[in-house]
Amino acid sequence: MSEQPVIITKDNGVVRIRLNRPEKKNAFTQDMYTLCEKALKQANDDTSINAVVFESEGDSFSAGNDLNDFLAIENLDESAPPFRFLHTLNKVEVPVVAAVNGLAIGIGTTLLLHCDIVISSNEAVYALPFVQLGLLPEAGSSLLLPQICGYQKAAELLLLGDNFDAQTALDLGFVNHVVSAEQLAGKVEEVLNKLRAQSGQSLRVSKKLLKHPVESTAARISREAEYFAKALSSPEAKQAIARKLQKK
Repeated sequence: MSEQPVIITKDNGVVRIRLNRPEKKNAFTQDMYTLCEKALKQANDDTSINAVVFESEGDSFSAGNDLNDFLAIENLDESAPPFRFLHTLNKVEVPVVAAVNGLAIGIGTTLLLHCDIVISSNEAVYALPFVQLGLLPEAGSSLLLPQICGYQKAAELLLLGDNFDAQTALDLGFVNHVVSAEQLAGKVEEVLNKLRAQSGQSLRVSKKLLKHPVESTAARISREAEYFAKALSSPEAKQAIARKLQKK
């Protein structure tokens, strides 16, 4: 039995959230949600952090919620650990990366809709079986999935709940890259190293703009101009521009 269901480490500008309950296919418990939420908040408050990465121990990313543990939640409202975690994940400003292998069921899939870059093993298996269990979509998936892959595809995934593979997830648009299981760790590190090299402030503000609610193009140009002017006067931008000019 795993002593720590989630292992949190800090690695050169990256916070790693490693799901560590391999004997249960990393099925989420209330305690795991609480630990993940705390790690996300700490990463977001630390300006030295350029990325958070969700990864897992064993042969699966996550088989979803531990149903016995989930049914034991006394008050299943927005104060419950799963929903506190989801609200935090939705609001976090630091870029979030996911490394997906094996099973990614239920929350194992829906949390990916909140990630900025998702790297999947070609052996990963995805599913959204909420209706099959007499339940309903969660994690904002009924809104985010149609935005990502269109209404009909989202309806098929959520209403039927069938398994689908990594190539389908890539085609649908919520996975960025599919690699072999052997290449997964290397590809994730490649992405993390690129994020490490970027301006932390620029990363966070860019993500904020990407996630801002829909507005007119004119309003978005004005919003970008405001942030752009502030960024241009920052020491980070001046140094980066100077380095670029030296290379020419």
